[in-house]
Amino acid sequence: MRPDPRRFLTHAVRRVARAEHPAQVLQELCGTTVPSVADALVVYLDAAPDSADPAASRARLRLSGTGYRPRRTAAPRPARAAAVAQYLPADVSPDAGEVWQPGPREGLGGAMGGALRVTVPMAESGVLAKVLQTGEPLGRDSNDLDPALRELLGPNPRLPRGDRVLLVPLVGPRGVVGAALFLRRPDRDVFRAEDKQVLGELSAHAALGVTGTSSAPRTAPSRAAAGTPPRQEGDRLRFVGAATRRISRAMELDEILTGLCRAVVPTFADAVLVHLREPLPVGDERPAGPMALRLVRDERLPAEEDPDAVLFADPRAADPRQVRNGGALAEVLRGVRPVFTDAPAARAALSELLGDDVESTVPEGERAILAPLRGRRRVIGAAVFLRRPERVPFEANDLLVAAQLATHSALGIDKAVLYGREAYIADELQRTMLPETLPSPAGVRLAARYLPAAESARVGGDWYDAIPLPGNRVALVVGDVMGHSMTSAAIMGQLRTTAQTLAGLDLPPQEVLHHLDEQAQRLGSEHMATCLYAVYDPVSHRITIANAGHPPPVLLHLGGRAEVLRVPPNAPIGVGGVDFEPVELDAPSNASLLLYTDGLVESRLRDVWTGIEQLRARVEVTALLTGPDEPPPLEALCEEVLDMLGPGDRDDDIALLAARFDGIAPDDVAYWFLEPEDTAPGRARRLTRRALSRWGLEELSDSVELLVSEVVTNAVRHASRPVTLRLLRTDVLRCEVGDDVPQLPRLRHARATDEGGRGLYLVNRLARRWGATRLSTGKVVWFEIARP
Repeated sequence: MRPDPRRFLTHAVRRVARAEHPAQVLQELCGTTVPSVADALVVYLDAAPDSADPAASRARLRLSGTGYRPRRTAAPRPARAAAVAQYLPADVSPDAGEVWQPGPREGLGGAMGGALRVTVPMAESGVLAKVLQTGEPLGRDSNDLDPALRELLGPNPRLPRGDRVLLVPLVGPRGVVGAALFLRRPDRDVFRAEDKQVLGELSAHAALGVTGTSSAPRTAPSRAAAGTPPRQEGDRLRFVGAATRRISRAMELDEILTGLCRAVVPTFADAVLVHLREPLPVGDERPAGPMALRLVRDERLPAEEDPDAVLFADPRAADPRQVRNGGALAEVLRGVRPVFTDAPAARAALSELLGDDVESTVPEGERAILAPLRGRRRVIGAAVFLRRPERVPFEANDLLVAAQLATHSALGIDKAVLYGREAYIADELQRTMLPETLPSPAGVRLAARYLPAAESARVGGDWYDAIPLPGNRVALVVGDVMGHSMTSAAIMGQLRTTAQTLAGLDLPPQEVLHHLDEQAQRLGSEHMATCLYAVYDPVSHRITIANAGHPPPVLLHLGGRAEVLRVPPNAPIGVGGVDFEPVELDAPSNASLLLYTDGLVESRLRDVWTGIEQLRARVEVTALLTGPDEPPPLEALCEEVLDMLGPGDRDDDIALLAARFDGIAPDDVAYWFLEPEDTAPGRARRLTRRALSRWGLEELSDSVELLVSEVVTNAVRHASRPVTLRLLRTDVLRCEVGDDVPQLPRLRHARATDEGGRGLYLVNRLARRWGATRLSTGKVVWFEIARP
């Protein structure tokens, strides 16, 4: 199948529509489908197209032509090439093109064996008649295909195996006019759902072309002799081309329906009614329950343009119309072919769709067309085209126009529904991949922003994160997976999860990047990412940074000076075998650190280093707004930084993470080493009492001493090295006890006969929060008590 089925269908329909007699219609059908869609084509047509007896016209089919793709030869004979060329369009070479034979052909170029049956009797109760009446393309997935082919081709036809055989009924406005059999050689891909859709629509146009030209002479007549002036036919083709382009350009459902209505009214019809399934199925989703159609668009010629004209009654219904199984409307929708509504069955279908007042709503005669809307998988609605009584009726060729409009509209609606679902999934994916809220660790304030590259690319590989670490430290992470797709977002999610897990082990920044590099290589050699990982310690007022090919951070000092930190760039994640060299820098109080992805500083209009310099200058200008003694608010700083982007600077996603270093003053920290001895809990209580007295928190002494004693007792019972005890006075009182045993304690309820096991139970009942974190050298057990 060609890359764009709709473009191919538009081109093929134009060629078929230009044909002036049945033989030329079939030749154009072959010329457009062989070899682009099929390797061989067999067409049977009604043996008595002009018979007044409908039963007689359905009694026999006659072989009307075969087409095939010749096998390539090293040096085709000139005589053979000349014979082939007489049947080919001017732009198709004989060696690669199709051969059309207006009569039987032995073997069909090697695709089939034996002679084809010239005349096929068709029993009204046979399988072939049944499948042709449905109007649906038939493949190997149907049990009726083989019986129908035996009726059509004989008892032992030699056909390709697998889904390389497609039987397509040729159904005109008055019924079945024939059948087309499309074949593919075994060395080619099988027919797929989109192939069935395209070949079904194209065959419908061919059937209409055969019907509309069947009464014309077999010699090539002029267009005027066929009843259609050349100018009118050219106008129709131009209208179809313009209308389908307008519909195809739309991406959303409302745009597609608006494009259809604006193209149709008043050029093609005076009114158009569009009914769609409720709810609309998405992709391969199978609708639950019976089909219901709701009127979603009603476009009509305004009364002020023709005040004397008779206006159509309003057929709008508040509730969806149920499509009854076996009803007239269901039969028309199953046929998937536009029909005039002057026939009794079509009129009944229209009454079922529009209501019982259809006689007063729709004019009589061929002034209404009911066109089913079939997407890639199933019928998704119907369109009704109406003309006023004072306007000329629709012609047979207008059914071709309606079919084109319905086909492009249905495929566009399918596309819009899928796009809407993908946009929803993209939004949900992006929301879950990025943190909903940032933590609030002591000693640092955080703010972040994320901007997608464009409205049509809502998922990218940029991410940011802030991860609390033991000791009131915090890990600041910004990364960027190369590419814009669901795959990039999925890789980003895995790397972010890996980074969070590694951060929980309290590994140094260079080790975190090393493990991320290994993880990226396990995900695939084609996946690469840049990442900057920094750990800020508010107690020591230091920050350790490791970089993997990411743009350097910008540090804004309190006085208003901004500097680009000198951090070794190293290689991106996913390259492998790289040492990520870390650097440790001072993090002064009231300084602000900006971590960002390259989308902020690089675009088609500027290189990355020019963008970094512009960012540094922008940060300094923003700092001047609050003066040298006051840092700018983080939220305002983020907004000002994003305002530096121009109209052409949104080529990539942007992730921005800003951190304000408040730090923890040395007077608010108490730190001791305790030997793992039996006297350690008592010493810990005494040290805690002195620190609380110095901080003016004596009223917390009883509860804090009790909890410190319990946690230290558990630590010294198993530790082999000195135990650390640290108290931090921030907005809460935090106690941390560290040891060299990696096993984490578990909360359990002690039995009445147990001598221990109640320490953590007391911690859980008395502390505001508590937890345990495994470190590379052991673990830290901590708890927090609310300050008075």
